[in-house]
Amino acid sequence: MICADTPDNIARAAELLRAGKLVALPTETVYGLGADAANPDAVRQIFAAKGRPADHPLIVHLADREQLTDWAREIPREAIALARAFWPGPLTLILKKEADVSEVVTGGQDTVGLRVPDHPVALALLRAFGGGVAAPSANRFGRISPTTAQHVQEELGESVAMILEGGACDVGIESTILDLSRGEPVILRPGMISRAAMAAVIGRPVRLKSETETAPRVSGALAAHYAPRTPMRLASREEIAAASADCAILSHAGESDPGRYAMSIDAPFDAEGYAHDLYANLRALDAAGAREILVENLPDDSAWDAVHDRLGRAVAGSGAEDDET
Repeated sequence: MICADTPDNIARAAELLRAGKLVALPTETVYGLGADAANPDAVRQIFAAKGRPADHPLIVHLADREQLTDWAREIPREAIALARAFWPGPLTLILKKEADVSEVVTGGQDTVGLRVPDHPVALALLRAFGGGVAAPSANRFGRISPTTAQHVQEELGESVAMILEGGACDVGIESTILDLSRGEPVILRPGMISRAAMAAVIGRPVRLKSETETAPRVSGALAAHYAPRTPMRLASREEIAAASADCAILSHAGESDPGRYAMSIDAPFDAEGYAHDLYANLRALDAAGAREILVENLPDDSAWDAVHDRLGRAVAGSGAEDDET
């Protein structure tokens, strides 16, 4: 059930979390499927509702950076500096976990992902609840992340005790995940907080994880993720111009003929605007009944790292049906 973000509903959502129930909450990135991170049985419900593998770790959402010490040990000064600079905001820090943090949350690892979301409803709920909330994206595992409460309702429905309404998400794609557990700052999942912005805070380079590198497992880093059920591929402008009428198109040139295709959407041609609309656009294209989704190629520069990451994983996972077993 979708509920308005009134004080009474936020208080009731906090009570549901304390009772071990699932609550969907808005954040600035995507809507999260929340459970009391200190209650392993409640957290297991997240995995069941999403169809998520048990070894795929969750991110714990906190009300403020002062709660870092409740969840992490060996907190480097760089983590404090980044938290001061970017929290609340779309940055997740990977740190060595405290001994009593459940391995159900961490996927059996000795690290935990932590962040403070930048959304008034999420922060009000976290303050009312008083603890950490494990909250991956509120959708079936591997599918397109939700950026509105209605997306959550359509996909998870009765699996959630309450869906808190918070409007469309401001950022629209998941947080940057930065690993600080191994002595060097390494991005495990790119987001809209850039390498350059983080490097400016900590005074040394921040790099992307290499494909062959061993690192902590994190949310959203599997090869196939964020995927529509309709087959999807990246395409040049020339390929899009020659596409058949049963294709759905996501372009950015404003030159496609909307009447030619099953559906055609012109996306903003800046990285932030494109990211903000990406999941809503992919959901609309996936519902168009097309034979194939074609996404016009994007610029190859660092501002688009996060969008390239999401589209590459979406292409890899597209066309597959959900595994209901």
